[in-house]
Amino acid sequence: MTSTRLADKNEFWLKEITLGFALNKEGNVVSIMSTEKNGSWDFELSIIIPVKDEEENIAGLAKEVNESMASVDYLWECIWVDDGSTDGTLSELEKMNKQDSRHQFVLLSKNYGQSAALYAGFNFAKGRLLSTLDGDGQNDPKDLPALVARLVEGNVDMVNGIRQKRKDSFIRKISSRIGNGFRNWLTGESITDVGCSLRVFKHTYAENIPSFKGMHRFLPTLIRIGGGSSIIEIPVNHRPRKYGETKYGIGNRLWVGIMDTLAVRWMQSRMVFANIEYTSSIQKDKKGNRQQLIRFG
Repeated sequence: MTSTRLADKNEFWLKEITLGFALNKEGNVVSIMSTEKNGSWDFELSIIIPVKDEEENIAGLAKEVNESMASVDYLWECIWVDDGSTDGTLSELEKMNKQDSRHQFVLLSKNYGQSAALYAGFNFAKGRLLSTLDGDGQNDPKDLPALVARLVEGNVDMVNGIRQKRKDSFIRKISSRIGNGFRNWLTGESITDVGCSLRVFKHTYAENIPSFKGMHRFLPTLIRIGGGSSIIEIPVNHRPRKYGETKYGIGNRLWVGIMDTLAVRWMQSRMVFANIEYTSSIQKDKKGNRQQLIRFG
């Protein structure tokens, strides 16, 4: 027996498949029976951290992630997405990866923005659950186990953080509150703090999310569009930045924000994703697990 990761053309998600080989009298492979293994994922949780010129924050944040996840009894990975950094970020990521293989990284060819970096992380991740975390250290990794526990115990599709005592400038707080209220009003949501990057959600629903600039500001709504139905919120810690300056600033987002919200409103009314139960090549065994028979020669 061995295992690998296969993308089946009949389904919309990437799976881990356990393969059993059947041999004929000559010793040649005649068939492979594949059965979905433990929910199809290599890890229970993938932590996605987009970074842009954050060389001073990486080592400390990675240490905090390790300490925060030390008590959990499930497998996890941390995926750092270097969004076109021009400082020593890549060197720090390479060093960290050599020291601890749970910390993987993705290097983008240039600076595409936070949404694209997160999207790349989603596609690279192998966890049943996804979590997002800012790379500036303002989100507290200690909140991660509690977010995962609430999602599993409550059997919900997403747990979104609500930042307590935000350590941001007055202008940033006000613009965030106005933007949050406008998005909720137009999309019919009631998310208290959609700008909070600290959240946990099921990977399956993230695979239907379209990639566009500003996508990260609509993640709860997009998770619903992708098939998720239950979202809850819990308070999380928020801290001041220790080093450097924010690379994903608020900028002049008024008109762009309005157009993005209108686009998401259109998606809510028009986008649809089919959930395939099984096909003629992907059938179920007596236990309800999907199986696929691949024949050779």
